[in-house]
Amino acid sequence: QVQLVESGGGLVQAGGSLRLSCAASGRTFSSDTLGWFRQAPGQERELVAAINWRGASTYYADSVKGRFTISRDNAKNTVYLQMNSLKPEDTAVYYCAARRVTQNEYNYWGQGTQVTVSS
Repeated sequence: QVQLVESGGGLVQAGGSLRLSCAASGRTFSSDTLGWFRQAPGQERELVAAINWRGASTYYADSVKGRFTISRDNAKNTVYLQMNSLKPEDTAVYYCAARRVTQNEYNYWGQGTQVTVSS
């Protein structure tokens, strides 16, 4: 199993920045794909960004392209989400998730961290 713990959430004004961190422990593998999801009240959980095992391939939702950057430090077993130019619609609980290289679904999840962006 993999344990994931998010941190770095908080309250910011529109236009501000936050950096989320996700520390992994347990049976971690550098080949895991790491993703950031978010879920707002009454909304479906959506994939915001993902990064593959080498960090050479990334994915971003259209709504965050150019504003968010995902990165990982395999030596520290940590994945980051740098969020710039935040908008009120970015308000959500953000979750870190991991997918094994042999799997096509994210099966390991953190508890989430709240991000609130005020107008």
